[in-house]
Amino acid sequence: MSKLGIVKVKLEREVNAYVMSDATSKEAAVIDPGLPAEKIAEQLKGLTVRWIVATHCHPGHVAGKDDLKDLVGGQTALHAADAKQFLRSADRYLIDGDELEFGEFKVLVMHTPGHTPGSVCYVVANHAFVGDTILAGGIGKQTPETDLRRQMMSIGTKLLKLPLTTALYPGHGPATSLERELAQNPIFRGAGAAAR
Repeated sequence: MSKLGIVKVKLEREVNAYVMSDATSKEAAVIDPGLPAEKIAEQLKGLTVRWIVATHCHPGHVAGKDDLKDLVGGQTALHAADAKQFLRSADRYLIDGDELEFGEFKVLVMHTPGHTPGSVCYVVANHAFVGDTILAGGIGKQTPETDLRRQMMSIGTKLLKLPLTTALYPGHGPATSLERELAQNPIFRGAGAAAR
């Protein structure tokens, strides 16, 4: 069984990019390629990049996508709704339930609209890369395209279906877990047990 490596890269606008790699095949996927792309590329030495994906198309999470592809190769992928909303192009347009492979791992695409129309979370084993859908102790900042009701529905109908031990890697701030957020995040206000 291959080992999953996860490296967090702090970028401009306090955005977290993540590099996931398969220790056996040395294949990798990048999540939320903001700027500077060179800072992410440094973490990819010795790896073959299969995917460069974004949780949503706000500039801080996707501005380095094309530069990073030029530097390290790989295919870019975005959810179709955000590509349309923000006029962004990609090699592949994602929908809920798609799977992206790198090495021995499969990344499940979970459409979680609300923060943006095409917000997605990427789930690999017991790890979920959640962008701005949920943060440690809160949710991402509301913007004109945010639909808070829809975002809360996405959290309740999608993220809360994951095992409580699932590690959450948000687009800003520290990593957390689903169990910790159910217990401490004010958006749940004690609803954790009822939501499951």
